[in-house]
Amino acid sequence: MSDLRWCCYLLFLLLPSYLEGARILALFPIPSPSHYYYALPYLKSLASQGHQVTSVSPFPQKEPVQNFRDIPIPEVLEHFEEFLLTALQSSSLWESNNIAHDYCVSLTKAVLNNDQVRREILKPGKAQFDLVLVDLWRLDALYGLAAYFDTPLIGLAPYGTDWKIDELVGNTSPISYLHSPTSMAVLPDRDSFCGRLSDFVERSVSSINWRWKYLPKHEEIYRKYFSQLADKVPLAKVTNNFALILVNQHFTLAPPRPYVPNMIEVVGLHIDDQQSGDLPKDMEDFVQGSGNAGVIYFSLGTLFRSKSLSEDQLQVLLQTFASLPQRVLWKYDHDQLPGKPENVFISKWFPQQAVLAHPKVKLFITHGGMLSTVESLNYGKPMLGLPCFFDQFRNMDYVQRTGLGLVLSLQTMTASDLKSALRRLLTEESFALNAKETSARYRDQPMTALAKANWWTEYILRHKGAAHMRVAGRELDFFTYHSLDVIGTLLAGALLFIVLLVALLWKLARIAGLGQSGKKKQKNL
Repeated sequence: MSDLRWCCYLLFLLLPSYLEGARILALFPIPSPSHYYYALPYLKSLASQGHQVTSVSPFPQKEPVQNFRDIPIPEVLEHFEEFLLTALQSSSLWESNNIAHDYCVSLTKAVLNNDQVRREILKPGKAQFDLVLVDLWRLDALYGLAAYFDTPLIGLAPYGTDWKIDELVGNTSPISYLHSPTSMAVLPDRDSFCGRLSDFVERSVSSINWRWKYLPKHEEIYRKYFSQLADKVPLAKVTNNFALILVNQHFTLAPPRPYVPNMIEVVGLHIDDQQSGDLPKDMEDFVQGSGNAGVIYFSLGTLFRSKSLSEDQLQVLLQTFASLPQRVLWKYDHDQLPGKPENVFISKWFPQQAVLAHPKVKLFITHGGMLSTVESLNYGKPMLGLPCFFDQFRNMDYVQRTGLGLVLSLQTMTASDLKSALRRLLTEESFALNAKETSARYRDQPMTALAKANWWTEYILRHKGAAHMRVAGRELDFFTYHSLDVIGTLLAGALLFIVLLVALLWKLARIAGLGQSGKKKQKNL
């Protein structure tokens, strides 16, 4: 018994940080369910470890969770479908940036104007937090809550990183070989000069649009809602003060790239192989009835609505599916689908991980969202990509480049195009083999993404924000970061040297010429 007492005593001495949970504010206002579902297992895991989690999102829990409190913000859902429709119809690069950045400004204002947020978070003396977690997009003014509570700030990047997220921690983001999430349906070939030029123009336009037009709007919001802080702590200092960024990427599922120490890959944070579970009985019976032909799973994610399909697009899908020997599981938003073939099973919801884990599922027709892409490769399934928005084009470009699947345009594909792509994916063994090999590489990790995220979060809490991990580059302006001032000085010096040398040579030549002219005159005399 005395040994047990000594063990307990030592536990209290050695592990004080685990005896008191942190108060964590989690800000996930983006109305895309996939963003929140990526983070939710992480938030619940923190709550299960004794931390008190306050979640601000449009997706409150349906059942109570211990140590987990919701502050719902349903108003952010009101114009989301309009935003997506407008984004699909944008006609230029500048306009597509305007649409996304305008929406982020509206989203930020909606969160800070929410009644419960104002009463329970922004009201002085009402709440106190030890850590702020944020969903990363163009929501800079919201990051002011970390300065407001004087706490470390951790960001989650569910769609992976881009130039803007890289800037938050001074991470290098080489434009020469990395694609950012884009609204372009066809990504430029980064192996060619024209492709790199196109990438450079797109990133430059996005950066100029943000810095000149929308960053001032976020600074204005920050000054309005955090007026007492704004003079002492400018927004630029807040956004450069991230303690940690957790990124939904991995070098086996995307092009390998460099990271600073406080940027950690936690791809598949939402995946739990042990809990993928079984299919509901009606779905399982349908899948088992497919025989050796197997099953194709078709889902365009949580954002794209079936009503957005034109009649022509719908007929292309129906005609093609009806001609296949495989059965098809189709995530469809309505109870009835006129003209539905017998080999098609429709449902408003599928347990996607359980579907992709099923041995009879041979292929995934996907929109190419980051979570769906990761899940498909985790379970070793090849893909046919039909990308519609933002990072989906980048994700599917990588899938096609690495032989993990094929890509078609949902807007322009014909029944012949679709059937040809499906035939290739189902009959050419290389696609399935590449998917299985990539899955094996991805799974070969020392710990799960969730365990890694938890460990680094505790590290940030133990070390009071872990300022020692942050690189100086995050505080440098563009010219200094890229040493353009030094390069410019050297070029100017070299140019000055050349000018002086040319002037000297010209003067010597002129003197020599005058000397020769004088000699000729003397000869003539």
